[in-house]
Amino acid sequence: MKAYDVKKGNVVEHNGTVYQVRDIDRSSPQGRGGNVRFRFTMYSVPGGNKTDASFDGDDDLAEVELLRRQASFSYKDGDAFVFMDDEDFTPYPLDPAMVGDGAGYITDGLSGCYVQLIDDAPVALQLPQTVTLEVVETPPELKGGTATKRPKPARLSTGIEIQVPEYIGNGERVLVNTTSGEFSGRAD
Repeated sequence: MKAYDVKKGNVVEHNGTVYQVRDIDRSSPQGRGGNVRFRFTMYSVPGGNKTDASFDGDDDLAEVELLRRQASFSYKDGDAFVFMDDEDFTPYPLDPAMVGDGAGYITDGLSGCYVQLIDDAPVALQLPQTVTLEVVETPPELKGGTATKRPKPARLSTGIEIQVPEYIGNGERVLVNTTSGEFSGRAD
């Protein structure tokens, strides 16, 4: 496939590594006869290592067939996270390197996840946009704290720390954006 045909989410092979394209910048040079350049922000599959690469519009890239299966978190087997396919109940064990920073968002029965497969082997995990987690430790609210918008640190049930508004207390359930790792609102 040509570089100008690549869309966000496509999986391509570059320098012997498989990457998923997350962002595309298109630049057209000023003046006559300039080639359009494409700058791709790509993440390796598996691993999730970020790479930026530039291509001319007519450069060839090998497309890789990536299958996405909707799955729910089932249990932890040693270090591996085991996800169960929502349709045919196939277990997909993912090691911590495949899950990466997403491990801090995984809770019992988490649904809405997608396991990415190449040749029927799980290679990566795509989490839902937001997950619900419980605040287990955060400093108490200060008097007059609602007048100013100062965030405070909060440790969540999975062990990760995020910044939350001052009115959030211990035991509350909050929505966390899995892409940015930021507070997205109260749950329930």
